[in-house]
Amino acid sequence: MRSGSSSAPVICSGISTGYCAAVDEFLKWYFSDRPVIASMLGADGYDHTLGDFSAEAWTARARETEAWLERLSVTEPSTLDDELDRDLVVSQLRGAVALESWPEWRREPAAYLNPIFGSLFTPFQQRLKPEAELVDAAIARLAEVPAVLAACRANLDPDLAAPLLVQRALGQARTGRRFLTETVPGMVADEAARARLAEAAKPAGHAFDELVTFLEGFECGGTWRMGERLYSTLLREREMLGYGAPELHEKGKAAWAELDGRMREVARGLNGTTDWRAAMESLMDDHPPTLADMRAEYEAETRRAQEFVRDRDLVTFPEGEECLVLPSAEYNRPIVAVAHYLAPPPLTSSRTGVFFVPYTPDGFTDEQVRQRLRTNCRAQMPSIAVHEAYPGHHWHLSHMAGNPRTVRKVFRTPYFTEGWALYVEKVLHEEGYFDTPATELAHLDCRIFRAARMVVDTALHCDDMTIEQAEEFMSTKASLSPGTAQGEVSRYCAWPTQAPSYLTGAIEIDRIRQSYAGSPKEFHDLIAGSGGMPLGLAEKAVTGASASPS
Repeated sequence: MRSGSSSAPVICSGISTGYCAAVDEFLKWYFSDRPVIASMLGADGYDHTLGDFSAEAWTARARETEAWLERLSVTEPSTLDDELDRDLVVSQLRGAVALESWPEWRREPAAYLNPIFGSLFTPFQQRLKPEAELVDAAIARLAEVPAVLAACRANLDPDLAAPLLVQRALGQARTGRRFLTETVPGMVADEAARARLAEAAKPAGHAFDELVTFLEGFECGGTWRMGERLYSTLLREREMLGYGAPELHEKGKAAWAELDGRMREVARGLNGTTDWRAAMESLMDDHPPTLADMRAEYEAETRRAQEFVRDRDLVTFPEGEECLVLPSAEYNRPIVAVAHYLAPPPLTSSRTGVFFVPYTPDGFTDEQVRQRLRTNCRAQMPSIAVHEAYPGHHWHLSHMAGNPRTVRKVFRTPYFTEGWALYVEKVLHEEGYFDTPATELAHLDCRIFRAARMVVDTALHCDDMTIEQAEEFMSTKASLSPGTAQGEVSRYCAWPTQAPSYLTGAIEIDRIRQSYAGSPKEFHDLIAGSGGMPLGLAEKAVTGASASPS
């Protein structure tokens, strides 16, 4: 068993007494209402249930969220750290209240599927408790799967649910039976426990079959487009940026144009022309021959990045950190076409994370597999390993887990976490890690890809671009194959505001760094260790004074 046993979180460590009571009560409510999130964070006592997914539970949660927002908004902390904690929670609550007009539980099956898949796979992946305890918890959760999927069928509103999101979830649901009856039991070493788990999974597998049949016949006419008003509200209220969707769109266009110019210069050294797309197409032909080889090469690159960061003394490494490099989970393969990361549960002592290499789903043709390999070519691997592992997500989230403020471990935004991972790609470029024209161009390609995301995500959700136009944009303005571009755009439709977080956050973190007087290592340890807060709060944590992102 890997190190990192769970323990009850110290909710108010370091927090002043008056404020502590409110934070303590809030987090207890938050955990009890969202047991899957609580257990994924490493909180004890929540791993035997999936929670209540009935319509009554969703509506009660919305009312209680509004009440907590009202209560915490008027709380007066006495220290800067207390103020940062309060403002972090309030930003998340404001986002949740805004999203009540866009209820995911009535719009998309993912609100029901993701907790099931994640809660049954992740504990066996992380193995923070004895196997027998993991099996008992999984069996308890499996017993609740039929009720959760029945709630999904009952709650989906045909006037709100979007066909695109239903079809996306259908691909996931079709993996459900095999995932529950074969994949999860296959992770259990003890033969008797494995058989017991597989037997308990049969009713859940049948419930997934019923959901697949239901979704195949479900007719709906809702939209996945969020609209400019709500999109901008989330940017301002939840992300605490000083601008909305139109301004973000223009920032993306400007960043793309600037990067395009730089890439033209680098491409000239590769193919004698300024056609960087042609240069990237050529580089993409140099890729690992198989998915297994891709995983092995990513692992080697991850170790190289780790040693480079250590040799340059860019960050302080947390004691006991470990980054595993593994194939992506079967249930994620139909919906995630890129590398991704699973953090160590921050409310435990574990510092083991997983860099998931993007395997293709079963049934992909040889050509589809080849295209996936091309978009993980050898020139791109250094940037991706830096982003996912060192000193990107793995280092950041392992380091952040040492922060004594529980609230900082529970709530984080991709505008910091993804921004951080892209920011450190630029740092390592400055340090000479991308030491060939090929890896430098691929580094810039990873960055211009994020600029393209800013343009496309805002345009899609503000009704300025069709799906087909978005796919064409991503395959011509970044070096994505048509198949990968299609998967990317599907993700943007399902997860509005997330795709722009990478470059937006990277630009803001870089701006904060320019005004910091200490060493790069001191800056990195301080801002990354403060958590994964909205950028305005992260800046306040660094400077100790109010400041607004530009």
